Amino acid sequence: MGETRQSPNWVLSSLMLAATVAWLTLDAVSVAPNRIVPGTPYTALEVIGGWPALLMAVPMLAVVVLAWRPQRKGLTLSLGVVMALLALLPLWLSATTAVLVDPEMPQARVGIGSALWLLLFLLLLVLIELRTRLGMSRALGWLLLVPMLLGWWLALSLWLEPLALLREYHARSDQFASAVQQHLALVGAAVGASLVVASLLVLAMRRHTGVRRVGFGVLNFLQTIPSLALFGLLLAPLAWLGARVDWLAALGVSGIGWAPAFLALLGYSLLPMVRNIFVALEEVAPAVIESARGMGMARRQVFLQVRLPLALPVVLEGVRITTVQAIGLTAVAALIGAGGLGTFIFQGLGQAAMDMVLLGALPIIGLALIADALLGALSERLRPGGAA
Repeated sequence: MGETRQSPNWVLSSLMLAATVAWLTLDAVSVAPNRIVPGTPYTALEVIGGWPALLMAVPMLAVVVLAWRPQRKGLTLSLGVVMALLALLPLWLSATTAVLVDPEMPQARVGIGSALWLLLFLLLLVLIELRTRLGMSRALGWLLLVPMLLGWWLALSLWLEPLALLREYHARSDQFASAVQQHLALVGAAVGASLVVASLLVLAMRRHTGVRRVGFGVLNFLQTIPSLALFGLLLAPLAWLGARVDWLAALGVSGIGWAPAFLALLGYSLLPMVRNIFVALEEVAPAVIESARGMGMARRQVFLQVRLPLALPVVLEGVRITTVQAIGLTAVAALIGAGGLGTFIFQGLGQAAMDMVLLGALPIIGLALIADALLGALSERLRPGGAA
């Protein structure tokens, strides 16, 4: 029997049409003689004769055609095409750099234009759509990115020395490593502390209804305060404590720095953490609890051996949400001297240097995606009958 014809995949076709239009019309790269002078923009059709750009547009349109009859063979073929396009992008950029950059201008740099960024973003969305339609596991979905990552690693190692983003990194490699460590330390401390505090708070909420009402009310209120406003509210009391309590001053507690950043991140992390832990523990089936008690288990044993293991996947979802949120919010902490990758973002904005902004923003996005993928996969694996 033949495959049943399905309705067109409008998501897939729309994404690929948008990617094709962006690729052929927007600026793909810019070339500047140095860091100060604005770069000259070029579309993909204006470099290397334009024919590589047209050749890359053909498979994009082919995917649009295949999306009108989204059978499994067509979707699999589309997946291969998208993976090939993602792997070819860094090679196209390398060839473009070799053509546009004058070897006699060692300070010249190539900036990535909106067409490349938008094309990369849309192709990754297409990849997610195809993985979902084909029913692939989360782990296999990450393996689909290997050709693209290899392509970028090869290009950055061998051919893309004039890339502006890479030059910003080389000029600040030591500072970059320190910023990553500070960023991860703040996130890890805030998420770890919020997990401990939230667990204790949930245990009190399950015993006392009043604690539950007041607790959720306070946490909801904290979530409505803008991050910069919260930093401002913490500045005066922490400066006062740091000036009057010697051991706090020895730890570096003051109105700016790590202390207000940590407390703000802790406050923002508590609501999603508390909510998920509370729901996870409350939604364990009563029949399972009764069965455990019928087997002679004490209350402590029921909690540790039955309720908590069954609630763990949902608890991990709370940890995942909190971690991703904290990774993004930590960037703002650079404004109060807490360090982290946000330092590059605000320095770049102050100098109108978008490549420095990207040097801080792209690792934050990468860290959030990695945390989301790892914690999501672990949560999925721990679910009864979950995928490996």
